[in-house]
Amino acid sequence: MTVVFVHGVPETASVWDGVRACLGEKSAALALPGFGCPRPHGFDTKDAWAGWLRDQLAEIPGPVDLVGHDWGALLALRVVTTEPRLVRSWAVDVASLAHPAYTWHDFALTWQTRGTGEEWMRTVLDTDPGDPAGFFGQITAFGVSPADAKQMAAGFDEEMAASILNLHRSAVPNLWADWGCGDARIGAPGLVLLPTADPFDDPVRARTVADWLGAAVAELPGLGHFWPLEDPEAAAAVLGPWLRGRA
Repeated sequence: MTVVFVHGVPETASVWDGVRACLGEKSAALALPGFGCPRPHGFDTKDAWAGWLRDQLAEIPGPVDLVGHDWGALLALRVVTTEPRLVRSWAVDVASLAHPAYTWHDFALTWQTRGTGEEWMRTVLDTDPGDPAGFFGQITAFGVSPADAKQMAAGFDEEMAASILNLHRSAVPNLWADWGCGDARIGAPGLVLLPTADPFDDPVRARTVADWLGAAVAELPGLGHFWPLEDPEAAAAVLGPWLRGRA
């Protein structure tokens, strides 16, 4: 088997390094176009990224167990609800973002506002990553260590900034509006991860989406939104048994 990890925003594939090391399974961490790697011209909607992920999975010899975090989770959900044959199993966080009643968080609302989003990105790009008042200085409040925050900042460039704006602006008013997902029982078994301290998730709606998709639910007690960085051992302790159960 191959465990395929998909990162989120504002991250690169390195966000999975600790989890992959703790799991010790054969794995690959995909780098989304525009996030630490080039992005093709005209590649500017969530559908482009979802199509890219679909094509990447189609080229990986199976069986594939797909794990997505943040936007990686949302793209993974799109693939498994439209092309379930590509995976043996799947696991995602922030499932509540696929709920029809979801309202974007404040960061996303800023990014979706033309002009304001560009100004926000320019401010972050121009701010010293070590500045505690800057975005990457403040991200430690979400459980990210100063060292990991510095590494995240090092990967944040103009290409990533533009990619983040494009992703969010193609998902208005929410993901359900274009993609839906309700009652889409998926043949491949799924797992919805619930980091209990994630301020960007809603556990009630996440469980509702899990029920719609016929997925199991596993909590990550005390962990926040950036759980792959915050405690990779705890993450692997939950994912490991799930993945081994699929073999």
